[in-house]
Amino acid sequence: MASATEYIIHHLTFNNVSLNGKSGSFWSLHIDTFTMSLVLGFLFLFIFGFVARRAKVENPGKFQLFVELIVDMVDGQVKDIFHGKSKLIAPLSLTIFCWVFLFNLMDLLPVDLISFINEKAGHPEAHWRMVPSADVNATFAMSLSVMILIICYSIGAKGFGGWLKELFSAPFGPKLGPINFIFQLIELIAKPISLALRLFGNMYAGELIFILIALLPWGAQWILGGPWAIFHILIITLQAFVFMVLTIVYLSLAVEDH
Repeated sequence: MASATEYIIHHLTFNNVSLNGKSGSFWSLHIDTFTMSLVLGFLFLFIFGFVARRAKVENPGKFQLFVELIVDMVDGQVKDIFHGKSKLIAPLSLTIFCWVFLFNLMDLLPVDLISFINEKAGHPEAHWRMVPSADVNATFAMSLSVMILIICYSIGAKGFGGWLKELFSAPFGPKLGPINFIFQLIELIAKPISLALRLFGNMYAGELIFILIALLPWGAQWILGGPWAIFHILIITLQAFVFMVLTIVYLSLAVEDH
């Protein structure tokens, strides 16, 4: 029988493979995070593609109406926030919201589900974490992608020369170029860090609370786990929405002149 510490460590350990053959190396791949991200990404594409191919103007099904509700919500946010012209923002925002939501949704699966499957498969010591957004590597990868888009959109709207000029002239004017550059650099770096850590912190905390609840007696698990799961539905939805909205805001600021 594992101790509480061993139980927690087992559930918070990634299925990790070193890329240079050295144990504990920085250059490693979390197989579980990568696989779950890929599977959930294809699941999103399959669901929305399936609905789009079978969409009906007359007498649409309930699931089609649900998908249309999500699309309209995202489209409304883009129209309200993004003031530039781009056909990519709406599908990008929809992808971010749905993909992050599916990431977070994995946190509602039973804590010991994977351990049970591994045990039945004859690998009780195998590690597999189901929530990609509880891995800081995944959240930073997404936020760094957003930062690259911010730079690309800014250059596309202002030109490379205009982007460089803004780096050294805003917000205090061209006479304080070095100070402006430092402030612009801090602002640019702070955006992906805030995006990544906000999502990671909330989902890691939620996952940890589920693990701690699983250590309690069976009756207490239902008493505490049920309300927390219901409340967590709000958290996982809100975090996906916040990540999407902040992405739209950052890209809108990137195409605007100071």
